Amino acid sequence: MDSAEVYRNAADAIGRAGALIIASGAGMGVDSGLPDFRGERGFWKAYPMYERLGMTFVGAANPSNFLHDPAFGWGFYGHRTGLYRATEPHDGFHILGQWIRQFGMEHFIVTSNVDGQFQKAGYEEDKVLEVHGSIHHLQCLSPCSDAIWPNREEIPVDHDTMRALHIPRCNRCGGVARPNVLMFGDFSWVSLRTDRQEHLFEMFLEENKGREMVVVEMGAGTAVPTIRSLSERLGRRRGVTVVRINPREPWIDDPHLSIPDGSLASLQAIGAMLPGAGT
Repeated sequence: MDSAEVYRNAADAIGRAGALIIASGAGMGVDSGLPDFRGERGFWKAYPMYERLGMTFVGAANPSNFLHDPAFGWGFYGHRTGLYRATEPHDGFHILGQWIRQFGMEHFIVTSNVDGQFQKAGYEEDKVLEVHGSIHHLQCLSPCSDAIWPNREEIPVDHDTMRALHIPRCNRCGGVARPNVLMFGDFSWVSLRTDRQEHLFEMFLEENKGREMVVVEMGAGTAVPTIRSLSERLGRRRGVTVVRINPREPWIDDPHLSIPDGSLASLQAIGAMLPGAGT
């Protein structure tokens, strides 16, 4: 199947669908200018200061840093907080929103990203499942309670040492606060916010059972296959078509559709095939 036919088939599936699931991994943010942490080299390209320290992404995104050296733990997450706040979602986010409105589709977003870009692009909070949490929310490191609160902290970082110049504190016990993000080897993540989102997603699936559905999956790799596994599980349901968009790892079994390109370019190409395009 050539690329034009794949785009046409994807557009046909979207045009027929009554429900849309947007499933995204880290590659979704690349077109917005966010770094790609794929492999040690990708991480070190984005954060050369960690290469000097001999530290990988797994080492930097580890809750033990907050326990043993909070300024160092917050160096990585403080920098990312500022980066995500400054980043504007690329046009692909808005293209998907236009399809939802144009075809009157029920919709839900499932993302492994912690960057909050879907909410920033205007998607409703109760239509987003952030399976690994959100950097824009905080919790106690201990934790002293199940409380989760918005991250309104300003966290300047010394980029030479990757140490934060300000350490957020728990608003209940005064101890160290940490992002409400599921990290590697996590021992204290409070999952209540994500649990509530998962409940809403399960309700969405139940309410849309029997409808034709499209899963548009973007930038979800195999290293942490949470999103890919979800898409494939949903793809086994009757009436569900998965459109997998991934420049490096696009493969998926028939009858689902594989697009070996970036998120924005693929969404633009599919959009050009939809009814009303260019009018």
